[in-house]
Amino acid sequence: MLGAVVLAVALLLVALEPPRTAPWREALFGAYQVLMPRSRASAPAVIVAIDEAALDARGQWPWPRSQVAELIRAVTRAGPAAVGVDLLFVEPERASPDGDAALAQAIHDGKVVLAIAGLERRDRRYPFPPQAAPVRQSTQRALPLRRFDGHLQSRPELNRAAAGRGLISVDADDGVIRKVPMLASIGQTVVASLSVEMVRVALGAAALRIEDLGGERVELLLGDAAIALQSDGSLRPYFGRHDPERFVSAEDVLSGRAGPGLLRDKLVLVGITGLGLLDFQATPLGERIPGVEVHAQILEQIFDRTYLRRPTGAAWIEAALLALAGLLLIAFTPVWRAPMSAFLLFAEILILGTTGVLAFRAGAVLDVVTPALGAIAVFGAVLAATLAEADRQRRLLREAQARVAGELEAARRIQMGLLPSPRERFAGETRFALEALLVPARTVGGDFYDCFMLDPHRLFFVVADVSGKGLAASLFMALAKSLLKSVALRSGGDAAAVLAQAHAEISRDNPEVFFVTAFAGVLDARSGTLEFCNAGHEPPYLCRLGGAPERLEHAGGPPLCVLENYGYPGGRRSLVPGEWLCVLTDGVTEAMDAAGALYGAARLQAALGPLADAAPDRIVAAVHDDVRRFAGAAEQSDDLTLLCLRWNGARRLS
Repeated sequence: MLGAVVLAVALLLVALEPPRTAPWREALFGAYQVLMPRSRASAPAVIVAIDEAALDARGQWPWPRSQVAELIRAVTRAGPAAVGVDLLFVEPERASPDGDAALAQAIHDGKVVLAIAGLERRDRRYPFPPQAAPVRQSTQRALPLRRFDGHLQSRPELNRAAAGRGLISVDADDGVIRKVPMLASIGQTVVASLSVEMVRVALGAAALRIEDLGGERVELLLGDAAIALQSDGSLRPYFGRHDPERFVSAEDVLSGRAGPGLLRDKLVLVGITGLGLLDFQATPLGERIPGVEVHAQILEQIFDRTYLRRPTGAAWIEAALLALAGLLLIAFTPVWRAPMSAFLLFAEILILGTTGVLAFRAGAVLDVVTPALGAIAVFGAVLAATLAEADRQRRLLREAQARVAGELEAARRIQMGLLPSPRERFAGETRFALEALLVPARTVGGDFYDCFMLDPHRLFFVVADVSGKGLAASLFMALAKSLLKSVALRSGGDAAAVLAQAHAEISRDNPEVFFVTAFAGVLDARSGTLEFCNAGHEPPYLCRLGGAPERLEHAGGPPLCVLENYGYPGGRRSLVPGEWLCVLTDGVTEAMDAAGALYGAARLQAALGPLADAAPDRIVAAVHDDVRRFAGAAEQSDDLTLLCLRWNGARRLS
């Protein structure tokens, strides 16, 4: 949700292009030019520079108008296509009353275009509109041209003598020239730029025509020539590096040292480049070049047709790029890991950058910085929301785990409470000794044992193992234990009959299809007679005093809940005083060490060997300790249960 809100705000900023984002865009467009400066394919323009050499030879500026007239005549004699004078002669000549007349005659004799400077306020010296070539428009759409309230231009007699008059004003709001008005409004008059007027004069076109192709596609037609403009009549200069080959010194022209063909059929610009006399202009390339060179570079663009233009609906194109990038981040950041999400963001920024470069090479300037910043903001918001949600889920999980752990601990206490304590239950008994141990592999398990007196002389005991582990097995264990005890107390105590009847009753309530292995026995404490039955359980071990332990093999039958209506056979054995029986689950023989090796029956028999004369509690503890030593740091793989019963006979054995 947070990512969607951030994306919506970013889309609004990109689509509306608020003024505060303009510096970002212009800095990016300038960076494009730094990376890919324009290369000159042609050289239509030559700058006759009033430079340091000319000033040293002819005197400081301002020169007498007669001296300027001589320069104009020298340029005109070389046969240029048109001459643009990037100078203003606003005040009358003071040095010589004939200077203005001489300059007007020189201008009249050549194809000379004089300069007009746009002013934000009207100058009282020029209350009348400027004289300009007529401009016709193909549609009725009012183009948002750059507007000036006032202007400056040369003396009227000079202005009348000129073949054209062109605007020399440029826009450099941040000190860098980024746009140049090729058409602007001065009052109610539309005036073309100096470079456009030079082309018009060179082609001999009587008027200019605006072809409105819709959106940002506007063309300025001069005869057969077409200049691509933005809808506001401006051109975005595509700057090349400053090149001294564009310049020739005015002194070389005046003295005749310039080659005879240097200016022929060229668009010649006359301007000042002497230090201290020029307002240098900064370009996006980081250079400061003479203002007259800006016009020369624009003329090169016009002839090479290397235009830069903001496409129609550029803001919506950029918004679409941001929307695509943002939606991908919103879709994948929550489900991918942070490194993959960061890689997606990096890939998007790389694609946006590549798109911007390729578009610039095609002449379209697209702002990919704002979409990239928007994508970063969306990524940060989505990542923060994802991390916050993950943290909330972790807290909920920890709380749930704590609740489950508490419930499992309660279940463990309940389960262990269901198991009798032989020492407490048979505290005064001397005819036999019994010890039991259950260690679940998890908090709760599926093993169980039970032992109780059927009457004053007969002991019933059982060790069982429910298939599976964990909570489900423990619940089924409680059911099986309760039914076994109930059946044993109702049936009179025959071990085989108890298992057969318990098998039938447990099977009725077994939706998960558990099965139970069990070994049940009934010991007559007076005679030592042991009746038993094995339902798919691990065979127990018997051992007499001073003897060796041996397995009590018995055919028995399958585990409970496996075969319906199975009749379990029973077994009988007469114990001698001091003889003990050790019943266990497969959690003993199948215990594993860190390498995955099994404890096994052979090791168990070896552990029981020295314990022939031991008491049941010592036997149980010794086997448990040996299993733990074998397993080491390995996790317990199954529930472990041991029950050891010794018949003492007519007298109690210590």
